[in-house]
Amino acid sequence: MVYLTLFLTSFAAATLLPAYSEILTGTLVVQGYPLLWLWFWATLGNTLGSVVNGVIGRQVDRFKHKRWFPLNETQLHKARNSFNRYGQWSLLLGWLPLGGDALTLVGGIMRVPWLNFIVLVGIGKGLRYAFVIWLVAEASGVSSPSP
Repeated sequence: MVYLTLFLTSFAAATLLPAYSEILTGTLVVQGYPLLWLWFWATLGNTLGSVVNGVIGRQVDRFKHKRWFPLNETQLHKARNSFNRYGQWSLLLGWLPLGGDALTLVGGIMRVPWLNFIVLVGIGKGLRYAFVIWLVAEASGVSSPSP
C-alpha cells in the first residue's frame, strides 16, 4: 500500500494537481523502506503523470482551426519541426519544480515522439528522485535494506 501511495502521489505531482512527492519519498526513506523500490515507484508515477500532460498537450490540435488560436497550420508545423529537432532535449528538465510540468505540456503540443518523450522525461525524473533519496539517506544516516 505504501508503494501505491507513493506512485499515486508522484503521478499527481507531475500533473497540474497540487502534490509534493518529495516529502513522502523523504519520509519513506527515513522510515527505512528499500531505496531502490522508492526510486522506482516515484520515478514511474512521476513519468506517467507527465505523459498525461503530453496527452493533454496533444489535444491542442482540436483548436488549431479556431479563429482565436495564435498560430496557423504552417506556423504550428514549423514550430513542431524546430522543437523536435532542437527543443525536445528540454524534456530532461521536466523535473523542475517551476516550469517542468509546462515543458511536458509543450512536448505534447509539439508532438515529440512518444518514445523520445518518455525516455527523456524518465531520465530527468529518475535523476531527481535519485538525488532526493540520496540526499535524505545521507542526511539521516539511513542505509537501504535489500528489496
